[in-house]
Amino acid sequence: MASFVDRVIVHATGGNGGHGCVSIRREKFKPLGGPDGGNGGDGGSVILRVDGQSTTLLGFHHSPHQKAPNGEPGKGDLRHGFKGQDLILSVPDGTVVKDRQGNVLADLLGEGTEYVIASGGHGGLGNAALASQKRKAPGFALLGTPGAEQEVELELKSIADIALVGFPSAGKSSLIAAMSAARPKIADYPFTTLVPNLGVVQAGDTRFTVADVPGLIPGASQGKGLGLEFLRHVERCAALVHVIDCATLEPGRDPLTDLDALEAELAHYAHDIQDDAQDTVPLTERPRMVVLNKIDVPEARELADFIRPDLEKRGYRVFEVSTASHEGLRQLGFAMAELVAESRAENAPEEAEEQTRVVRPEPVRKRRGEHRKGFTISRDDRGGEPMCTCVARSPSVGCNRQISTMTKPWVISRTASPSWVSRTNCSDPAPVPVTRC
Repeated sequence: MASFVDRVIVHATGGNGGHGCVSIRREKFKPLGGPDGGNGGDGGSVILRVDGQSTTLLGFHHSPHQKAPNGEPGKGDLRHGFKGQDLILSVPDGTVVKDRQGNVLADLLGEGTEYVIASGGHGGLGNAALASQKRKAPGFALLGTPGAEQEVELELKSIADIALVGFPSAGKSSLIAAMSAARPKIADYPFTTLVPNLGVVQAGDTRFTVADVPGLIPGASQGKGLGLEFLRHVERCAALVHVIDCATLEPGRDPLTDLDALEAELAHYAHDIQDDAQDTVPLTERPRMVVLNKIDVPEARELADFIRPDLEKRGYRVFEVSTASHEGLRQLGFAMAELVAESRAENAPEEAEEQTRVVRPEPVRKRRGEHRKGFTISRDDRGGEPMCTCVARSPSVGCNRQISTMTKPWVISRTASPSWVSRTNCSDPAPVPVTRC
């Protein structure tokens, strides 16, 4: 059974809005007390939220269909329906949300970052909210709108500072096990590592994470092997570390040839993702180091000493290590910490600005006043107490003042006809704040 999933398809559906209620108030000696049907509640939304405790998308692999609760319908006696509770889905840090066409909708970085993938429907108005001077007791109510539906692709890109890249059986898993508390599977056959592994390394006062991805082989850009499938996990790394096997017995392989093959595959992958990572440093321009592994073997140590000058001429920092005897691991750890500290210092201002960034688009919602045809909601910045509402039935009938149901500074006014306007009395040209009616 799969234990690590980094790409899933999620079918999200928002909750439906509750229907409005049709009800007439009935009391003793008041058989027709007026409409008292309540409004329906809004449906819940499906929201993605970054959780530091989540490390995989395995839960969505088993349950790809997610639906938020519906809003409750309205009831009589002006009882409004409850709003459906939002469905919060926890995702790992570094999750990218895409539509089925491959367009990036959101890049969720940072604890608590949210994104609404399916908003809930709006609740319908009851007959009490639809009552007017011409229709005092409407015998109908509005239905709730259905929730939005969207099918998205979630892609996980691990947040690591250092990425280990190399051929299968080059010693990447042994290196991360020797430098951290991670315990990946280690065996003497190719493609032992089937999924990326993360380890935390402490070097002095700097703590950083190291990612170990499945090995790359020539032709991985054409679909061979497993490494290219998981190279997305090294896109966010501050530096790349090439782990070279100096004790390999395969014919036609040597450290320089392996390094050229790795760089070729990384360049091909960087060309494919350059459009999606416009705001980051290109993968081919990240700092690099070369680790010559397995120098505990005498022949491997001689080979490492022989090719080291050639690698340094190319501009690489070269380290000779042995995961079996732990030789050279301390120097390698401090060199990695130096690169991580420099990267964090460069990105510190941007991280401070984006610390409270929340990717949560505001859904387009209609205000309650817009359900009633011919009425608009305007803002009155003069402040004050709730306003009196005058209903002028005819020139011969005086004003019938009522307290507005909406609080300041919002005022409901009619745009089409002056037979129903918001004012304190029939002679005032515009609404003014008053203390009492």
